[in-house]
Amino acid sequence: ATEEQPRAMSLAGVSCLVTGAGGFLGQRIVRLLLEEEEALAEIRLLDKAFSNEALRRFGKFQGKTEVKILEGDIRDVMFLHRACQGVSLVIHTASIIDTLGLTEKQLLWEVNVTGTQLLLEACAHCNVQHFIYTSTIEVTGPNCKGDPIYDGDEDTAYESVSKSPYAQSKRLAEDSVLKADGQVLKDGGMLMTCALRSMYIFGEGCPFLQGHLDKCLLNKNVYLRFSRKEALVNPVYVGNIAWAHVQAAKALRVPQKAKHIRGQFYYISDDTPHMSYADLNYELTRDLGFGIEPRLPMPLTMLYYFSLLLEIVSFLLRPFVRYIPSTNRHLVTLLNTPFTFSYRKAQKDFGYMPRYTWEEAKQCTGQWIASMVPQRREYLKSKAA
Repeated sequence: ATEEQPRAMSLAGVSCLVTGAGGFLGQRIVRLLLEEEEALAEIRLLDKAFSNEALRRFGKFQGKTEVKILEGDIRDVMFLHRACQGVSLVIHTASIIDTLGLTEKQLLWEVNVTGTQLLLEACAHCNVQHFIYTSTIEVTGPNCKGDPIYDGDEDTAYESVSKSPYAQSKRLAEDSVLKADGQVLKDGGMLMTCALRSMYIFGEGCPFLQGHLDKCLLNKNVYLRFSRKEALVNPVYVGNIAWAHVQAAKALRVPQKAKHIRGQFYYISDDTPHMSYADLNYELTRDLGFGIEPRLPMPLTMLYYFSLLLEIVSFLLRPFVRYIPSTNRHLVTLLNTPFTFSYRKAQKDFGYMPRYTWEEAKQCTGQWIASMVPQRREYLKSKAA
């Protein structure tokens, strides 16, 4: 039976549905699934829309695995039932990510919370056995007091009641997923679920990195400092968080491993050195000759009250115009609180190990940013004109 063990950790012949498959993380998960040595039977890619570039990428990797593109809305029950029919594994990455409050709260809720619940119902109806949810570090915190966590894990006690609608929506969705574990399926089988709480994700194609790059180019190639140096966090490279999803999916298929993983959440980080969010931008591009501001635009307490002032202005203007401030108290706290977590439990329970080193992650991301610079410069120039 020892011969069998390594073989068991595979996704050979599995039909898998990936939601949010056109997104930054979703695309990377799909790529890893298509690169698996033992081919899956099929991968269904669900998203509300796919860019031509994404479709071209998927076509390039296609081999023995059948790839089906499903464009539709996560809130459409009939569509979800069609998508889940005959699938044994769902990887649910689709969600609206919104730290600034750009999205109407109702839409955020419908997609992040209701969408997840409808998908779980479709899974129970269509006998899907395994469900992996992409959660976020933000369901943990930082809390509004800005209490730090250094090298935390799944047992770290932390008092967190987040005021951020995005964090609330992800927490409710994660709760639904973990509560659904053990639910009896229509054919008498059982649904097994787990959630991966990802750190901030960076890498090629990261929309946040592109936003910071634009501001840097407008600021004479100097990155803005929006977090103090001491606010250490441990971002995760997109290839590694994607790999964690694949590892968890394999482990759920092994009964001895599945019993430890079911109904649990896991922090997923990697070996990226601990640094602040602002310093990450600089670290990834210092070789391109970019700089970073030495200190925050104003002392942290002042920055906090300045953000509060902007929030009040936004609130007073609400009856007349929708003004979204460029910062808010939640964001100031999020960006300036030391908050680091280890991946020990994921390593112990389902063998997660980062697939890419920090050197590789830094090099790939740096090359991508370098390739973006000319077109972003052009874009910003045309916008100014």
